[in-house]
Amino acid sequence: MFTIDPDTVRLVIEKARVFDAAMENEDEDSVATGNAHTTDELLEDEDLEEATEEDPVFDELRDFINDLNEDDQVDLVALTWIGRGSYTAEEWDQAIEEASRVHNERTAEYLLGMPLLADYLAEGLAAFGESLEG
Repeated sequence: MFTIDPDTVRLVIEKARVFDAAMENEDEDSVATGNAHTTDELLEDEDLEEATEEDPVFDELRDFINDLNEDDQVDLVALTWIGRGSYTAEEWDQAIEEASRVHNERTAEYLLGMPLLADYLAEGLAAFGESLEG
């Protein structure tokens, strides 16, 4: 079972949804001006920072994740993987082992590069019987 506080995960989910909505609005603005990019295209750019430059929601969420201790960052990645179906809740130990192995200083950027981060984390919590309401 994960050790990160479920309320911390819920806060990341909430902020990730705000970030996703902002990216979608940016996409709609780009369509109107003829500079259309999908959210997936923006997040697949080599430089996520450039795509989200001057985005206070991105900055806040990135800083929040970066301020988590390493164990919580590893749990967040493992929960994301469980939520997207790479592992099951029964494979938690393997997910943690792999997330620990690949952990680095770019965890926030890695997570924020996933267009469905909020959904994956919500599914990860649900796999352990946690709801979004807490």
